[in-house]
Amino acid sequence: MRLTAPATGRTERAVPRDADGMAVASFVLGLLGLLVLNVFLGPVAITLALVALWRGTERPGRALLGLGLGVADLVVLVTVLQLDSTVSWSF
Repeated sequence: MRLTAPATGRTERAVPRDADGMAVASFVLGLLGLLVLNVFLGPVAITLALVALWRGTERPGRALLGLGLGVADLVVLVTVLQLDSTVSWSF
């Protein structure tokens, strides 16, 4: 959605730009969290995705992927904790 400023004729975005950045950051951190630091990156990815969706990002697909990856990070963490009884794991 774009708005036109009456005096200048320039187009400005109605959705804050940071919401799109949060959606992308959520996706990247969720993906990275599958490999390392899932105990921290999973909740951060979930939080960023929810805030981006709440602010009305123009990239809802990325935000939803970030949300799914954040949840997957926590599922991987719980699975590894059950199998190995430790918070750290390696390949």
